[in-house]
Formats: sequence, C-alpha cells, structure tokens
Amino acid sequence: MTAGASVVPSLQTYFRLRDLLLGDQTFHDDRVHVEFYVDENTFKERLKLFFIKNQRSSLRIRIFNFCLKLLTCVLYIIRVMTDNPAQLRHTCINCNSTTQSNEISWELIFWVDRKVPVWAIQVIVASISFMEAMLLMYLSYKGNIWEQIFQVSFLLEMLNTVPFIITIFWPPLRNLFIPVFLNCWLAKCALESMINDLHRAIQRTHSAMFNQVLILICTLLCLVFTGTCGIQHLERAGKKSLSLFNALYFCIVTFSTVGFGDVTPQIWPSQLLVVVMICVALVVLPLQFEELIYLWMERQKSGGNYSRHRAQTERHVVLCVSTLKIDLLMDFLNEFYAHPHTQDHYVVILCPCEVDVQVRRILQIPLWSQRVIYLQGSALKNQDLLRAKMDDAEACFILSSRNEADRMAADHQTILRAWAVKDFAPNCPLYVQILKPENKFHVKFADHVVCEEEFKYAMLALNCLCPATSTLITLLVHTSRGQEGQQSPEQWQRMYGRCSGNEVYHIRLGDSMFFREYNSKSFTYAAFHAHKKYGVCLIGVKREDDKSILLNPGPRHIMSASDTCYYINITKEENSAFILRQEEDQGKGRAHWDILNSPSGLPVHSIIASMGTVAMDFQNTSPTESSVKLAPPPENEQGSRRPSIAPVLELADSASLLPCDLLSDQSEDEAGQSDEDVTANEFVKGYPPNSPYIGSSPTLCHLLPQKAHFCCLRLDQSCEHVFFEDAKAYGFKNKLIIVSAETAGNGLYNFIVPLRAYYRPRRELNPIVLLLDNLPDDHFLEAISCFPMVYYMGGTIDNLDSLLQCGVLYADNLVVVDKESTMSAEEDYMADAKTIVNVQTMFRLFPSLSIITELTHPSNMRFMQFRAKDCYSLALSKLEKKERDKGSNLAFMFRLPFAAGRVFSISMLDTLLYQVCVCVCVCVCKEEFGLSLVNPVTAPSCAQELNMTGANSNILCIWVCEADLWIHTYGRLFQKFCSSSSEIPIGIYRTESHASPEFQGSVIIEGLNDTREKGEESKILTRSSSSSDQLEHPLLRKKSMHWTRRLSRRSVKRCDSSLSSIHQRLGVLRRSEREELTELVRNRMQHLGLHTAGYNELNDQQNSISYVLINPAPDTLLQLNDVVFLIRPDPLAHVPEALPVQTHRCRSMTDTPELNKI
Repeated sequence: MTAGASVVPSLQTYFRLRDLLLGDQTFHDDRVHVEFYVDENTFKERLKLFFIKNQRSSLRIRIFNFCLKLLTCVLYIIRVMTDNPAQLRHTCINCNSTTQSNEISWELIFWVDRKVPVWAIQVIVASISFMEAMLLMYLSYKGNIWEQIFQVSFLLEMLNTVPFIITIFWPPLRNLFIPVFLNCWLAKCALESMINDLHRAIQRTHSAMFNQVLILICTLLCLVFTGTCGIQHLERAGKKSLSLFNALYFCIVTFSTVGFGDVTPQIWPSQLLVVVMICVALVVLPLQFEELIYLWMERQKSGGNYSRHRAQTERHVVLCVSTLKIDLLMDFLNEFYAHPHTQDHYVVILCPCEVDVQVRRILQIPLWSQRVIYLQGSALKNQDLLRAKMDDAEACFILSSRNEADRMAADHQTILRAWAVKDFAPNCPLYVQILKPENKFHVKFADHVVCEEEFKYAMLALNCLCPATSTLITLLVHTSRGQEGQQSPEQWQRMYGRCSGNEVYHIRLGDSMFFREYNSKSFTYAAFHAHKKYGVCLIGVKREDDKSILLNPGPRHIMSASDTCYYINITKEENSAFILRQEEDQGKGRAHWDILNSPSGLPVHSIIASMGTVAMDFQNTSPTESSVKLAPPPENEQGSRRPSIAPVLELADSASLLPCDLLSDQSEDEAGQSDEDVTANEFVKGYPPNSPYIGSSPTLCHLLPQKAHFCCLRLDQSCEHVFFEDAKAYGFKNKLIIVSAETAGNGLYNFIVPLRAYYRPRRELNPIVLLLDNLPDDHFLEAISCFPMVYYMGGTIDNLDSLLQCGVLYADNLVVVDKESTMSAEEDYMADAKTIVNVQTMFRLFPSLSIITELTHPSNMRFMQFRAKDCYSLALSKLEKKERDKGSNLAFMFRLPFAAGRVFSISMLDTLLYQVCVCVCVCVCKEEFGLSLVNPVTAPSCAQELNMTGANSNILCIWVCEADLWIHTYGRLFQKFCSSSSEIPIGIYRTESHASPEFQGSVIIEGLNDTREKGEESKILTRSSSSSDQLEHPLLRKKSMHWTRRLSRRSVKRCDSSLSSIHQRLGVLRRSEREELTELVRNRMQHLGLHTAGYNELNDQQNSISYVLINPAPDTLLQLNDVVFLIRPDPLAHVPEALPVQTHRCRSMTDTPELNKI
C-alpha cells in the first residue's frame, strides 16, 4: 500500500469481543436483512405468474376461457332455435303498412326474440369474459395501450361482451341482436394457446405440425359456423327464412365448390355476406395450406418420430451414421434381417443429413417401408434421441464415415455420438465402429468396438502368410444359403458357391444332435467324428462358467454337456434334417436312406427342398474300434507300404501332446544349422517395448536384441552403419513383403506385428519394406525399430523407380493400402480410380507378382486385373449380374481377384458389427477365428472390446505336395491332423490351371457367337481342371459335358479356317507388348544402377483360377498344390512334465517331410 493511500481503521474493541464470543450470531442494530426478487412479490407479478408464466395455472385459465367461448356459441344456437321471428314480423307490418313484399325487414336484422333465461346466462358469461379480458390487458401492458386496444381478439371480445353488460342497465336493449357466434374465433385462439402450453416441453417441429393442422381445421370450422349463423340471421329479414340446418347445408355446398343451387340467399345482405366469406376463404385457406405443406415437407425431411407406444410394444434398433449411402444401408439391412428372429424388429436410422433420392427410393419399397424409419437428427441432441426412443432400443449401432477426408475428425464425431448415447440411454447396448486405433480407448465402455484400421492391416498381414485369408473371413461373415453358382456348368463355381454358404453357429452340447454323443470325449475326437459323420467343422468351445471362447483347445479339453460348441456349417442345426445312410450288402453297391426325424415318411428330395432346412447325410457309424480307423494306403511300386493314418483317440494321452514353449524356436532344434542362420538366431522373443498408441495389446514377437538406429531403417539411403541403398544389396534370404501406404499411421503397426509373431520360425521371417508417400515421424520409427528386417523408403507405386529400388523383383507380396486422400471423391465410386490404374500398371509390368489390393468400394473389384478381351471375365460379369438379380449378398464372389484373395475391402467386413446384435457369441467367434481375439498371450476381454491385431492368429496353412496325395480325400486329411498334431482343418485354397482365353478356340460368349439361341445357359469358358466334386448332381455333369462338346463342335466349324491366323496375330502382339515392357523395366534398372539379372522376362502365371473351399465335404479329393487352412491348438494348454523332443515345424504327415508348412 502506498503512503498516500488511506488506512482502513481497525474494528472497535466491542465488536472484536462480540465476534470472539458469539461467532456468527447477529444483532438487529448493525445487520441488514436483504430480500431478493422483491419485484416478483407484487400483486401484479403474482397475477402475471398465475395467469401467464406458470404453465399449469395458465393452461387451466385457457381451458376455462375456451369453455366459456364454446358456451356462448351454444347459447346462441339455443337462442336461434327458441326465436320467434313471426311475432317481430307482425309488429313490423303494423308499424309500416306500406312495405312491399320484396323489401327487407331491417327490424328483424337488428332485433331478436331472446328469452330471459338465455339472456341471464349470456350476461353472466359476458361479464366474466369482460373482466378476464381487462385483467389480461392490464397484465400484458408494455407501454403502448393503443396496440392492445386495436387487436382483433380484443375488439371481438368487446363487441360480444359490452352490449350484454349495457342491457343490465337498459332493459329495452335486451332483444338487441349481438353477433355472439363470432366468439368461435376467440375459441379458436384460446385453443391454440392451450395447445401451445400442452406442447411447450415437446419438440418444436412436431408441435408446429400439430398446431398447423389444428389451426387449419379450426379455421374451416369457424368459416362454416360464421357463414351459417350470419346467413341464417340475415335471411330472417326476407320473405322466407332459413333454418340453421339449411344454412349449414348451403355453406358446405358453397365452400366445397359443388353449388347445387337448391338453397340460395334471397336478399342482398346475405348475398353480400356470402361474397365476403368466399373472399376471406380464398385468402385465409391458401395461406394455411401453404404453411401446412411446408411443415409437412420439413417433417418428411426430418422423418417424424418413432412413437412411444410402438417402442413399448415392438422391438427396434437404432443406426447412427454421419452420412447414409445406399451400399451401407443395403449391407446393414440384408445382414440384419437375414436371421429369422430379427424379422419383427424395426430399424430406426438417425442421420443429420437429408435423405438422398436413392435412399428414399429404397425406403419406399414395401419390403423396407414397413420396417425402416428414417429420422433426420443428431445423436448429440436429446430431443432427437427421444424421437428415436433410444432408451427403449434393443441396440444402437454407431458407424463412422470412412469416406471422410479427415478420418481423425470422423472418429471424433463418432466418439461424441457414443458418449451422447451412453449418457442418454446407459442401458442400451452400444456397438461402435472406429477408424483409427488410437481413438479406440475413448469408447472402451461400449459393448463391442470394431477398429477398422486394426482389422484391415491385420487381415492384409494374414493374407501374406495364408493366401486368401481375407476371402475366407469375408465368406464366413456374410449370410448366404450356398446357392450361388449352382446352375453354372463350371465345376469350380458350383463347389465354390456351395462352400461359401458356410457360417459360424453355436449350440449347447447337451442340446445338439451333432455333438451330444461326444460328451466326456476330447475336443479333437469330437471335431473329427462330427466332421466325418455330419460334415460340420467344430472350431471352438466355451465353458459355462467362462466368457472366453477357446478356439481349438486341443485334445486336453474334455467336452461336457454344458459346453457351448462353435461350428462351421451351411446352416445351423435347428434348420437341418438328419438322414441316415446305412451300408447294405457289398453286392448291391447302393445306399439305403432312412428318415430319422420325419414321422410323415416324406421322400428325401422333399426334405431337401423344404424351406429353411438343409438335409445332411451321415454314415451309420458305431463306436467300435473299426469305425475310427481308415484303410491303409495301397502298396507303391517298390512294394513298400506307406504308413497308415492313426486313429483319433477319445482321450488324449500325455505322449500324444506336443510341448509348448513360447520362448523357444522349433528351427533351433534342427541339427546341422548352416551359417545363414546365425543372423536369425540373434533375434529374441519378447514384447515390443514401445506401442504407437494407447490400447494396443502386448503381443509376443521376434525382436532385435537392441533397437536399430533410425538411419538404418531407411532402405534407399546408406548410413554410417549400413552401406546398402537397394533391396538387392541386402541379400535377403527370403522374399520381401512390400506395403504401399500413404502415411505411416498407427494402424500400420498392426501389419508388422503378425509378420513378426512369436510362433513364426525365425528362418521364415520375410523382410518388410514400407513404401510410403510421406516419410514417417520419429514416434513411428521408435515403435518399429525393435523389429528385425523392417525398413521404409519414400515413394509411390506409380513411380517405377521407387518400385524397383524397394525390391519389387524380389517380393513375395505387394500390399497396396487404400489411401485416405483418395477415399473422398466427387463421384463416390471414383475413389478407387487411382489405386486401380496403378495396380493395373504393376499387373502389366510384373505379371507374376502377387498384388494384394485394398479398395474402398467392393463393386470396383471387377476392374482389378482388367482385360478388355478376356472372354472369361465377361462371362463372369454376366454370372455376377444373374446372382445379383437373384438377391445374393455375395454377387461379387466369382470375380477371380476376390476368389483368389488378391483384393480386399474393409466395407465387406462391416457385417461383423451388424451381426453382433443378432448373435454376439457367434460374431465374436467369427472375429476370433480370423484374428485370434481370445488368446492367452494377449488375454483381452472379448466381452468389452474386440482386439484385432491378428498377431496371435490361430490360422496356419500347409501346402499339399505330390507325396501327400496318397491321403486322397479331405476327410482322411482331417483325421491325419487330428490324430498327429491336433490341428483342425477348416478349408482349402485351391489353384487350377487353364488355357489362356485369347488362345482358347472354344471361347464363346452368349450373344457374341450365337445370338439366335434364347434361354440357353451363358457360354462360359470351360477350363481344364483335375478337381472332382463327389457331391455334384449327375444331371449337371451331363449338362456340362454336353455343353462343352457342343461348343467345341460349333467352334471348330466356325473358326477352323481363321483360327491359326488369329492365333499368330495375337501371339505377335503379345510378344511385342511383353518385349516393350521388359525393355522399359531393364532401362530403368540400368539407370538406377541395379543389376538386371534378377529380371528375366518374368513368366506370366495368370492363367489360373484360385478359390477358397470352406469346410468341404469329407470325400472331396485333394489336389496337388492345395493349401489347407488349419486352426492350431491352444499353445498354452496344459501339458505333462514328461514331453518328447520337439520336431521341426515344417513336419510331414508321414515319416518323411511331405507337407511344407507356411
């Protein structure tokens, strides 16, 4: 405080002693009592609070006022009915005898016959109304008295009340005519105010719509009532008066523009009134209709609301999206309503955008119009959530907009929506889709969370390890009846389409016909015999007291009646009919069919054709020793016998169990390691020390003993530690895996982790090269520096120099990730244009390179590896159109890039989230099946969050070589794995060679070579295949053979003369094009200083068909180079102390190495 400032004097001793003794007690002499809101305690404010501000009291006042106005209208009608105009007319004639008969009796207009009781009641009502009007005028006075006086409502009130009050003091005026019927307009105003009070707490849009309809109806009633009463009163002055009914009839006929003319006004005052009423109606009613139509259109845009009564009596789910596209809507509806017990559910769509034309057309289809309700609104507004009845919903799906340019902003919007829904309806199950993995922990409270980037990169990584894993998972999660391609003459399409109908189902073991006989047996024993007998593939179980789903728990797991079994099959067991096949005498060589569960004795084809059922044939096996043993293979040419397949034991012994040591490597146990393995042995197993984002589960991986320097991670630049500048100089022993991405996002970390997972042998680790448009930051480099053989470089796939420098010639797989900057385009389906063209260029430059491409839109996969003159592709396009017309959800499945697993779209796996609401356990099992979501190493909580890193994948695959063909069938292969390694086969990836379409003489497409034949099957190229479908129908086989012979004969007749010349011309063109591309690549390699020896005109290996067979029949024949998908047993299962010595991972199914495991 400055010296010049005044000093505050200290308190007197009296006050200090009082405060010390009495504390906060006060005295009236020095304390001031302050009252707040004094102005609200005045008489005027209290009246205003009662009549205007208070919602309940003001509503009561308005209801009372409305009833008074209606009472005055009723009293007027009573007065008219009791009126006697003849007496007044007789008095008028005596007063003026010279009046002509056609003159107007004005006295009858100004005077009426009003009875005393009616007058008394009207006076009382008028007095009350007058006092109320004056009181409201006083309370609502704001400084301008004339504005309130000249209000129409106040003038009408004075017109209908003041004359009655005057008649109290002047009795001769008691019979004066007073237009009390005009009180109907005051009643209309009172009703509007009353409805506004009723809907004060309801959303404004719906209140406005209701009010506008009410105003229109009241306006029409008031016009008709005013015209009826006015015309009836004026016609009293004519020769013939009208009754109220006739006047009402005339008004209705006039306002409806019918105009019969049987009742018309006779005097000019009533005629003038009709003209005035028509003019008023022509002005007022169009304005009312315009306002009503505007509100109706706005309500149609916003979608109305979901009624509370329907929400309490019916079940519904809510879908919250930023923008609603037609593809997303159809995928959701098709998958959600594919299950029988969801047919009675409603789908309420809550979207802030106005519905577009295509979506509106879809919602107008009768199939969806009765079950889908579109609401325009935001999940952040409680009013919109109340409209959707979110608190009564069975589930809420919140989907992110993956087409947004800023995916982080899209995630932020999704997070806020999830928080808003959880705050408004905490008991509603919540299913959230997140794009970026770093945002996943914000919505961990949701019942299920699917992170798109985690899932996408993990799936792409698994595609590099096991071919076509993305196709396998996509077919499993899509709902299908397995009817696709069954009318095709091509064998592979029928097998592929039939197996695509397999899905994951669950059932309690004690209630199952499939598995109840395996109670107290080992899991492996139940899996093998269920597949052998019923054709179902048992993949996992869940204990009654455990929430975790165990995929292939191994032979140590003993099945119990309370276990929940998860299996792959065409349909669930409840929709299956069981048919027993009994073996008869060997001389007959035929099977006898007996229906077990059909007391009606219907034939087999009737049961198979029945809606919703699938017939399954199974052998009459008995639990004898001979039933589980297969016949030994025949002797070979040298007379030696191959080893037979061991039986699958009911209860596994300790000697048959494989040891489990997560920190050991099987390759280390091999004798005679070469010097090449020294580098591999330097790797250690452990958990990555740095995670790029919060929420990533720790995963056991191969790591470097010490982190690599950031400069050493750059592939195309040398440093003080590494002097190499291209992939060739590094001299990698295994082929590379190249990933082309726009940025090094956190999701890319989930691509590296599965490729460095602990269970992969060190000698089989592929170098990983990240080809990035934008160089990564230090945070990402810190996360990947602990992994061995992981490099990055700047470049794009549309730059040939970048491809050559990153080692595309030495790559096993090239993964092209969809770029975020191209996901949003002016035309939706053009978002993949740049990616498709760049991949097509690489397809032409490096035809033998395995390219795995991610697309934004699944419909664009038809442009992958596009060949304009490929007749077979055109035939497949026609087949796709036919399947789409039949309503298939997998019409694109026959496209060769998708069937071979070369193209992938994350939108195809949106069905995982959709099906969670339908069957939570099944969907979790589906995701666990593909990506090992429940694994003891990571141990995430599957009930709270779906971890999709894929690093602990249970999927393995093997190659079937020529030495393994003695196993012969898929069923024997199933037994071989169950008995030896306890692994469960779930499918086959099959590749078949075929002749090139350009040189195939029998290539004929419907409409090109034979336009005259109508109704025939589409002409599809018949490709050579060594596969054999044991279950195909004989008629289809004959049809296909006849089709092939007919095409061959027709082709020879038409093309024999010019076929050789065409072949020569095409061959020259192809060689010339191939030579030009080869020369281009070599020139660029020489310019970059790369050795051209690695590029020797790579062979074109595209003349093949690859496809996935999920859970094929046990008698399906194995083919050379088949890849078998396996689910390995739980690595942390209980094992005994005494264990045999481990064998190499690439073991053989016999004593010699015959199966090469990836």
